[in-house]
Amino acid sequence: MAGQLHITSELSEYVQRMSSREDEILRSLREETAALPAGRAMQVMAEEGQLLTLLARLTGARTVLEVGTFTGYSTLCLARAVAPGGRVITCDITERWPRVGMPHWRRAGVLDRIDLRIGDASDTLATLLLDEGPGSVDLVFVDADKPGYPKYYEAALPLLRENGLIVVDNTLFFGKVADPAARDADTEAIRAFNALLLEDRRVDISLLPMADGITLARKRGPAEPAP
Repeated sequence: MAGQLHITSELSEYVQRMSSREDEILRSLREETAALPAGRAMQVMAEEGQLLTLLARLTGARTVLEVGTFTGYSTLCLARAVAPGGRVITCDITERWPRVGMPHWRRAGVLDRIDLRIGDASDTLATLLLDEGPGSVDLVFVDADKPGYPKYYEAALPLLRENGLIVVDNTLFFGKVADPAARDADTEAIRAFNALLLEDRRVDISLLPMADGITLARKRGPAEPAP
C-alpha cells in the first residue's frame, strides 16, 4: 500500500510547474505582498489560491464569506470563481492591507463582486446572520488570527447552507502542531481547533497536507446518518 509522500523541494517545484496557472494579475499581487513586512509568511500560496477557485466553482458558490482578507490574493481567487451575480464578503480588522489588493481586484474586473467589511469579524458574522439569515452562504474561507478560529467557525456554521463548505488555512501551522516542544499560543490554538473539528459530527472533514495545512469541512444535513 502506498504511504504518504515525503514532499521534497524538487517534488514541490514539479507540482508547481505541472499545476500552477497563476496569471500576471495574481503574480503581481503576490510579489507586491511578498515585499511587505511578514508578507511572504502571511499570504496564501498560489497553489492554494487556485484550489480555492476550484472549490468555489465546484460548489457553485454565489455567496462566499472570507474571514481574514490581508492583501486580498485569496479574495481575488474567490471573486473570479463565484457564480454570475455572486459576491465575496471579506472581513478584516483594518483597511491597510486590503488597500494593497484593490487595484488588482479592479484590474481583474471583480471589484464589484467584493464586499469588504472592516471591523471585528465576530461582529460582522453576527450582523450577517441577522441581515442575511441562516444558510445564506455557500462557502467560507477562514484565514485570520489563530486563537479566533473556534469562534469564527462557530459563527460561520449557521450562516453556511447545508452541504456548504468551510475551508480553514494554516491547520498544520509550519509543521509545529506535531512538535511537542512548540507551546506558543498560535500553535496551541491550532491544535485545539483541529481537535474540536475532529469531534464535530456536524461536518465531514479532511485535513490536507498542502501549503501550511488546509482543512475542508462540509456541513452535513440533519437527516444524514452519523459518520
